Amino acid sequence: MAETAVLLVLHDVAPHNWADYRPFVEAVDALGAVPITWLVVPDFHHRDALHDHAEFRRLLDSRVARGDELALHGYYHCDDQPAPRTPKDWLMRRVYTHEGEFYRLSYVQALNRLHEGIAVFQRNDWPLSGFVAPAWLMSQGTRQALRQLPLSYTSDPQHLYRLPDFTRIDAPGLVWSARSAWRRRLSKALSDCREHRWKTAQVIRLGLHPVDMRHEFSRRYWLETLQRMLNAGRIPMTKAAWLATRS
Repeated sequence: MAETAVLLVLHDVAPHNWADYRPFVEAVDALGAVPITWLVVPDFHHRDALHDHAEFRRLLDSRVARGDELALHGYYHCDDQPAPRTPKDWLMRRVYTHEGEFYRLSYVQALNRLHEGIAVFQRNDWPLSGFVAPAWLMSQGTRQALRQLPLSYTSDPQHLYRLPDFTRIDAPGLVWSARSAWRRRLSKALSDCREHRWKTAQVIRLGLHPVDMRHEFSRRYWLETLQRMLNAGRIPMTKAAWLATRS
């Protein structure tokens, strides 16, 4: 069987939640050379701009230097468009998530916001290959905008997509809903079933969120799952590095 991979991905990376992630990242670093993909939000909810946090930018510099990947994860990570007008919009934007930043953007709006995010990476000399929309929600205008930009990939919960043509590549992912105890228990049960089902998958993504790090139950699950996959022979890689092996 060909080599298999595991991709460790930290979502919603911003200065204010580094305290949540730090103990976990230190535990991962202690395992050895395990590269991480960091999904970076340039100005989380309009109140946590990277520009204002030089120390955090230096931290990200150091992660790039050790082989980690930084990807663009929206710009504000919040839905700042006019209120929903249809039942479907209300369901997607108020029940499923309040953070679908790119779900309702026009082509021009999405293109401008993506250019702003790319500029943040350029100012900091961070290599950039990928864009992941908050909550994985993208309007048609966003998809059109991504076709015009020098980015290599985007993703949804179970796939990676090569840009600009959106070539789909199976890349199943584990992700939790960890806001309450019952959600954490259900997430673990579902993840255990999926991990068993995907035992021979070429790649598995582990998609972590800051809220996962605030509970011992979920934090321990992610570290143990990563260790289990490494012990099973999966090669730890970033998203961009894994895609490069499939060129």
